[in-house]
Amino acid sequence: MKEHIFIGIDNGVSGSIGVTGVFNHFQKTPVKKELSYTKKKQFISRLDAIEFTELLTAYLPYYEIHVALERPLVNPGMFKTTMSAMRCLESTICVLELMRLPYIYVDSKEWQKEMLPSGLKGSPMLKKASLDIGCRLFPQFKEVIVKQKDADGILMSEWYRRNYK
Repeated sequence: MKEHIFIGIDNGVSGSIGVTGVFNHFQKTPVKKELSYTKKKQFISRLDAIEFTELLTAYLPYYEIHVALERPLVNPGMFKTTMSAMRCLESTICVLELMRLPYIYVDSKEWQKEMLPSGLKGSPMLKKASLDIGCRLFPQFKEVIVKQKDADGILMSEWYRRNYK
């Protein structure tokens, strides 16, 4: 019987991926920049599906994988950010489905309620708390967490590990 690992995916091209269970791992979401599909000459960031697949493939033979995927930001007032988040979500789901990996959606408030102190308001306070707690729980990833400016992926993974039934 395979041991379990839990993967938390902080959705988006500026997000992160955390793994907890038998071992811990934390990294920025693999992305690539390329020319946009629009008429205007500009670059967009996209999930690097090949690198993401390679990361997951390394775990497949050895572990039973459980994925928690954070619901993306959807805000019509932030059109470009929403479109980027939705592109990344769709690519992530395609990779997970092709690999036949089960996943659940989780709202940020749900995992933050358990992993972060109560009473925090606003993104800057939540990000600071995520960074501080991530560095405390996972000091081996302090450099990556500080560079990322939060530990959302690995904190979500830890939340899923603690609550898996």
